[in-house]
Amino acid sequence: MPLKQFMTLPRHILEGEKLHPEATGELSAILLQLGLAAKVISLEVNKAGLVEILGFTGKTNVHGEDVKKLDLFAHEMLIRAMDHGGHFCVMASEEDENIIHLPPHHKIGKYVLLFDPLDGSSNIEANVSIGTIFSIYRRISKGNGPGTIEDCLQPGYKQVAAGYIVYGPSTIFVYSAGHGVYGFTLDPAFGEFLLSHDNIKIPDRGRIYSINEGNYNSWSRGLKKYIKHLQVNKFEGKPYQLRYVGSMVADIHRTLLYGGTFMYPGDKRNPKGKLRLVYECNPVSFIIEAAGGVAIDGEKRILELTPSSLHERTPIFAGSKDDIELLKKFLDEEKE
Repeated sequence: MPLKQFMTLPRHILEGEKLHPEATGELSAILLQLGLAAKVISLEVNKAGLVEILGFTGKTNVHGEDVKKLDLFAHEMLIRAMDHGGHFCVMASEEDENIIHLPPHHKIGKYVLLFDPLDGSSNIEANVSIGTIFSIYRRISKGNGPGTIEDCLQPGYKQVAAGYIVYGPSTIFVYSAGHGVYGFTLDPAFGEFLLSHDNIKIPDRGRIYSINEGNYNSWSRGLKKYIKHLQVNKFEGKPYQLRYVGSMVADIHRTLLYGGTFMYPGDKRNPKGKLRLVYECNPVSFIIEAAGGVAIDGEKRILELTPSSLHERTPIFAGSKDDIELLKKFLDEEKE
């Protein structure tokens, strides 16, 4: 077994903390608790078909989408796992219309947690990879009382850490605290996340592009030209490949490892796309940039956008540096 596989997630987090003498240990404790929550959610996802947790709750969320039982389980599990440690002043979830205040008897902390509890949940019953996405900020509101919505609506470059967990053939925890991106695979026999992807660097170019081509007729002219360019050209002598799972965490994880482009554009029906800036695009963009990639909304860097609401949507184009630069040339040509 390679030595890196003896590096557990807790050990990696704590050794990273030692590199920062000024660290209080709070961020480490948060990441460790997220790792524990990921194990519990993973266990429930893996036995979903056996414990009658598949299907819908009969409710709809703030986006008008039917809420699945696993969505609700993951949402509640993350709140229960994270609300009592005294590290947060406020939380927010894609499944909740408003910010989530800490119980009044719990200590108030200096951090903010934003999360998508179960990304790609429409794929649950097809046994396709799904995931959890999280984002951590420092509070900016004054005082030591409960946090405010102001704390949740910060531009993405202010994140202190972000990551995602993929629940697929194996469960993988990927995170960055701004210096490198690291992936840990859950060993079910050992019951621990072990380092499997050390200091991930996204290739400067990739062969795979990821987009829902069913929406082709609604795209901008520049995006259509870029896709046609890929279809008629080659990458290192081989045709480009379209790969689209429909779970953002799965598509982003593949893009992170193999390079290429992940695209969820706005179109005529949804000018701002369908992905949420706060819960999905900011944390994913933080990871992509920390690995050497680029993430834009078509014009601007995603991490420089300031959210105006908790559930604001944005187009996103993320992936390899050279591929995104080429894509942007096609998008810019349309404006000339």
